[in-house]
This record gives sequence, structure tokens and C-alpha cells, in this order.
Amino acid sequence: MRARVIEAGGRKVGIFEAGDGPPLVYLHGFADLHAVKAGPFPFHEALAGSRRLIAPAHPGCAETEEYDDLYTVEDAVFHYLEVLDALDLDQFDLAGHCMGGWIAAELAVRHPRRVKSLTLIGASGLFVSGHHIGDIFMMAQPARGVEYDGLREMLFRSADLPLAMELFPDGRGDVDDEVRRYQMLRFASFIGFKPPYFYNVSLINRLHRATCPALVIWGEHDHMVPRAHGEAYAERLTGSNGLQVIEGAGHAAHLEAPEKVAGLVNDFLAGAR
Repeated sequence: MRARVIEAGGRKVGIFEAGDGPPLVYLHGFADLHAVKAGPFPFHEALAGSRRLIAPAHPGCAETEEYDDLYTVEDAVFHYLEVLDALDLDQFDLAGHCMGGWIAAELAVRHPRRVKSLTLIGASGLFVSGHHIGDIFMMAQPARGVEYDGLREMLFRSADLPLAMELFPDGRGDVDDEVRRYQMLRFASFIGFKPPYFYNVSLINRLHRATCPALVIWGEHDHMVPRAHGEAYAERLTGSNGLQVIEGAGHAAHLEAPEKVAGLVNDFLAGAR
């Protein structure tokens, strides 16, 4: 396992890599590596058991430099095209959680030839009438100046889950972790703060363009991105075999049930090959 910095599009990009085998590009969300911890979680380590896991940090997050022209999800897509070119990845499996899933879906519909398979875990990106994405920016403001119950409740199945308390503690946490959380929120604000909020209204009608095998995973108690969004992804993606719901898990299903989620992903990738 190693962390390194490459140059792509004139910017430094921090990347975590682990394992050997066919490349699997993973784009992170809020409760994830690069966004709250520098290194991998058990979920990422499990993926690296049979794949060359490549997990870049979003612009302005962790070791990745700011992208001055980042205003829309389209800009994020072009940033990642430059990263993929710098890594000399012509074809690859692609996975993403939350906002990383949104960017992954946008990449897959624009460049279907390059994406061999698509895995989405609690992905934002769609407008589903009557099922609005939760306001993470509001929840990121601590109640009474120190309490992050609302943020933990949004990202996990419950606010008092030990893992949630560890990663998003009340009061002041580890300085480096605090900086990473701030950087992730700042990145998200560029493409998800203003209406449309965390979605591209055109994406849902473009999903059929992603013809690769697709796996859609959702936590049973996702309080940020409603299950209806997972159902829409599963219905519209050509290569999907339906929605996989992780019982007892929240938005960060891959952290709450790492063995279950990684098992689904690894089995899917083996079949997709």
C-alpha cells in the first residue's frame, strides 16, 4: 500500500494505491478515505485483495491541489479525465461513494468505452421528485457549537454509532482529520451547494448510455440520499441487476458493513470480467 502524488493537468493529485490486478478506480465521499482519514478503511483494503485499487483525492482534498476552474460537476469530470490520462488508464473498473459515485456516473455516461464496470454506493447526482437529498452543509454546523449529532445521523445509521463518534466527534477532533473534513465540504460546495443541490437534472436521462455492468448498493437507513435514488440508478443503468440494500447500514454502508459491501463488490467484479 502506498500514497503518492502525481501531476495531472498542471496540478498535484494525491493518490492512494494498493493491491495488484486489473485497475479499480475509487472516488471517495464524505465518510471515507481522503475526506476524514488519510489512509484506507477495511473496505478499501478488502477491495485491494484482488484489484489494483487507485483512489485519488478530489481537488482541494488531502494532498490534491485546488482546481481554480471547478464550478460544476462537468469540471470535476474533466479533472478526472486528466488524472486518468496521467495514470495511463484507458479502460478500468470504476466505483464511487456519495459524491464520488455521482462523478463516477457522470464519467460512465460520457465515456462508456473507458468504463468496464460501474459500482455506486449511496451515490448522489440524480433529481428524484419528492425525495430530496439531505442538507449536509446545514448538518455540518455543530449544534450548541460543539455537537455533531445531525451530521453523524446523516452519514451513518445513527448518531451514537461508535464508528460515527470516532470519525465525527463532538467538539474539536484531531487537527488533521478536521482539516480533511473541511476540505471535503469545501470541494462539495463548489459543485453541490447552489441549486441544483447535489444533482445534475440531465443525468437520469443519460444513464442508459453507461452500458457496462453496474452494481448499485444502498444502506437501508441512508439519511442523506434516499433509497429512491438508488432505485432510479438501478432502473436506468443498462447493465444493472437491481438494487442491493445493506440491512442495518446508513449512508456510509461501506464503512458500517465493510465485509458485506466489499464482498458484493468483489463478487460483482469477478463476474463482470
